[in-house]
Amino acid sequence: MSRYIVFDVETPNFKNDRMSAIGVAVVEGGEISDTYETLVNPETFFSAFNVELTGITPEAAKAAPPFPEVWGRLEPIFSSGVLVAHNAPFDMGVLSKCLRHYGIDWLELAPYACTCRMARRCYPELPNHKLNTLTEHLGIELDHHRAGSDSRAAALLLIDELRRGVDIEYFTNRYDMKLGRTRYF
Repeated sequence: MSRYIVFDVETPNFKNDRMSAIGVAVVEGGEISDTYETLVNPETFFSAFNVELTGITPEAAKAAPPFPEVWGRLEPIFSSGVLVAHNAPFDMGVLSKCLRHYGIDWLELAPYACTCRMARRCYPELPNHKLNTLTEHLGIELDHHRAGSDSRAAALLLIDELRRGVDIEYFTNRYDMKLGRTRYF
């Protein structure tokens, strides 16, 4: 499959079971073809740590649409390709928990790949494979912990990894959306 839905979520607190923001960058034919970002009303409490990290305040999120409304727009996009994120198990876990919390049925097993895992193969010389380290190495602009910027940067990272010959099929797993974990076959 050559359509990749690169996404990044920000969370309001340490529970990581709701979103306060989501960014999406669609990669097709080796380039970003579409982007989307929005704040999300998580309908739960914010921790001071997360507010400081993301810059998203309860007041800002209160005016945003709740997850079910955002999902109504995103579901067709997310169903149209392989999901990709940097440290993907985190983002997949938040997505899975949000879907379960709101009683939204989606795929039982969602295909996904992780740009961090692929980066370890492409850039073994780097001291770590954090998104900010990789973007600095590649000269990609990043406003870290801003969902739109993080998803765009991860999409550009994915494009670079694919150009370097990474076999994304090898790195593609299935995430059990009901159990909230990767299933290996």
